[in-house]
Amino acid sequence: MDASRRSRLCPMESNAYSTAGGQEGGKWDIFIRRLRHGDTRVLARAITLVENEAPEAAAILSACFPHTGAALRIGVTGAPGAGKSTLVDRLARHFLDSGQRVGVVAVDPTSPFTGGAILGDRIRFQERLSGSHGDAGFYFRSMATRGSLGGLALATADVALVLEASGKDIILIETVGVGQDEVEIARLADMVLLVLVPGMGDDVQSLKAGVMEIADLFVINKSDREGADRVEQEIRALQSLAQKHAAWTPPILRTTATTGEGIEALAAAVSKMQRWLGEDGRLAQRRAQHWNRRLHAMLRTELMRSARRNGLGENQFSDYARSIAAGRQDPWQLISQLAQQLLTPRDPA
Repeated sequence: MDASRRSRLCPMESNAYSTAGGQEGGKWDIFIRRLRHGDTRVLARAITLVENEAPEAAAILSACFPHTGAALRIGVTGAPGAGKSTLVDRLARHFLDSGQRVGVVAVDPTSPFTGGAILGDRIRFQERLSGSHGDAGFYFRSMATRGSLGGLALATADVALVLEASGKDIILIETVGVGQDEVEIARLADMVLLVLVPGMGDDVQSLKAGVMEIADLFVINKSDREGADRVEQEIRALQSLAQKHAAWTPPILRTTATTGEGIEALAAAVSKMQRWLGEDGRLAQRRAQHWNRRLHAMLRTELMRSARRNGLGENQFSDYARSIAAGRQDPWQLISQLAQQLLTPRDPA
């Protein structure tokens, strides 16, 4: 952001972050206007509140939602050591150089000491944050998995939504690349890049357990290594057994992210699939499926919050668990009773 623009945005009330939450009308208008005008401090604050499930989070997301729908969300997943971070950096540079605004969400392993994200990716992107694109055109966020299923932070979808509302054209979501994570990313992204690398033992191992089905583009990174041809042959063999789309065969791209080789061809393949998604309502259908799953998850989360508000905290759960383990209580009957208590309206008197 240039200095003159920043000076026009920043002189507003210094407590805009705190006063925006919990007040009605104009305060949220000011907050969202600043976010959409590229104020990175407001964006960072909004993401922090959402990620931490602060009381203001729902209001922030509601205010952001009308400003979403135009960005392309690209999931980047694959085994550890495949070079996903370097590939994401190169892709981000390419999109930025072509005049697009880019947001990156990197889901990192959780530190066993602080509970926060291990900051390897944040360090790698430091040059980008402070460089020529370190303004409203680019924003990077590292998130901790916090032990969620598949290593995917529960708030990742909400963070992507806030980034989109801030005016980003492309959202790149990089996974940890462990376990179910490769499958979980498909629940957030409009398209998924599965990154493979030769020379990691059983090259088709990372294509098993449902990963094959979520890939929209296969990327053989570090393709200057011996074995790249064999990886491509194995992918093609598997493709002949399991086609994901009748009208779309996931292309196989070769890249060497450290040198930038193949990035232009990969970006062209992304654009081609984006056009394909835009035909016959395919993108709308994917997003409807995403929101179907997302609504289920949101309802489960809200029911758990309601349970806590009604006194069903961790201590109570522990008591129930001990009782069930000792055979004194039937878990199915217990869940039925708890659900009835939560869903039965209370007498106002």
